[in-house]
Amino acid sequence: MLNSLNKWLQKYMPILTPLSLIMGVLIAVIGSQLLFLVPWIFAIMTFLSSLSLNFKGLSSFSKYPWVILVTIAFLHIIMPIWAYFVSTAIFHDHLLTIGFVLSVVIPTGVTSFIWVSFCKGHLALGLSIILIDTLIAPFVVPTLLHFVVGEAVSINTTSIMVDLLWMIVLPSILGVIFNEITKGKIVDTLGKPLAPFQKICLFLIIMINSSAIAPYFQSITWEIIWIIAVVFIVAVSGYALCLIIGHLMWKDVSIITTFVFTGGMRNIAVGVVIATTYFPSKVVMPVVFGMLFQQVLAAQFSKILEKYKEKVLPSSLENQV
Repeated sequence: MLNSLNKWLQKYMPILTPLSLIMGVLIAVIGSQLLFLVPWIFAIMTFLSSLSLNFKGLSSFSKYPWVILVTIAFLHIIMPIWAYFVSTAIFHDHLLTIGFVLSVVIPTGVTSFIWVSFCKGHLALGLSIILIDTLIAPFVVPTLLHFVVGEAVSINTTSIMVDLLWMIVLPSILGVIFNEITKGKIVDTLGKPLAPFQKICLFLIIMINSSAIAPYFQSITWEIIWIIAVVFIVAVSGYALCLIIGHLMWKDVSIITTFVFTGGMRNIAVGVVIATTYFPSKVVMPVVFGMLFQQVLAAQFSKILEKYKEKVLPSSLENQV
């Protein structure tokens, strides 16, 4: 029953995600009273997501150091610069710029591993990127945000670092330790049965945090429409740039596939928590709206990668001959 529920949630995730956002806006009064629960729900979700990770994934760093370094540079340098440039050029609103940069500077999404596996990417490399990027997030994210925010908005970078440590790093390490102790058996005994609750946690986080942007939906303006459109453009460009860069740098299709999903996806839920906790509600909008497109774009780029493989693999085999 739980397995069937998990498959159903996975299948309809692109639909359930925006529905969670809409529901959160509709019950904004209730959602605002439940904001204190979000960090705890997120920590539980991170722990459940990390049960499939192990320390062996770190061995990929010695085999593919440049792939990992390029991925991290893309996540925390290239995309933040691109988001900053696009948002400042279009909106001229510093709060929105912070929101757009925050939406891409956060660590790669643990759910990217699902798509890496589904599209036959390099699993060990994917695990390594997710684990390493998660571990450095408490140091990288507050530092980059400090540069973007400047003196216009006061933020407590130390507090953000502590929150990231206990919401992401500690649950992740705990999940990895459980995996190592049980030699992977916990994935079947606990991970898979609780997989649907992991997705339910995500929907709850979206729904509760959406209450922060409810006032902006009282009257739909062209600004909101433009924000959603630009969020879509930035998200699409992230996936597309990963495919282009991957094609230029590597010949191994499994590595390119891993790069596309780990570079294109983000742990948006943690971005929403940071935005709602430390910034004005306007900052939350670009981050929350990112949830509308992430799974949909992942599904679309899985199809694009299939077509890419059909074109690339025959030519690579000819070169080998």
